[in-house]
Amino acid sequence: MPIAKKYLFIVSMDVQADKEALFNEVYDKEHVPLLGKVPGVGAITRLKTVPAAFNIGGERKTLDGAGMAHYVAIYELDSPDVLLSKEWAEAGEKGRWPKEVRPYTLNRSHVVRQVL
Repeated sequence: MPIAKKYLFIVSMDVQADKEALFNEVYDKEHVPLLGKVPGVGAITRLKTVPAAFNIGGERKTLDGAGMAHYVAIYELDSPDVLLSKEWAEAGEKGRWPKEVRPYTLNRSHVVRQVL
């Protein structure tokens, strides 16, 4: 699937194990739909680390994501300015996310990347 927008907002995080089911439910059913309605936001893709391996230079390397967050969400944006909009701020504070999920997330990181 080609990337349709010029910028990607990449959010990575872990969640407390006892809140993982709630995290996924709220992210999929509330958070993504709300943020997806914000003007300037395109496709939203969620990812989860799975163990794997690959061969490079004649060696087998294990891919387990050690030290990295296990969940990633990628938001396609028209511009980084979308993240400063009133609509973005309001959407991020709706639903169960701010009170029932966000406090139980950890190892969070955020970055914007330009598509070349």
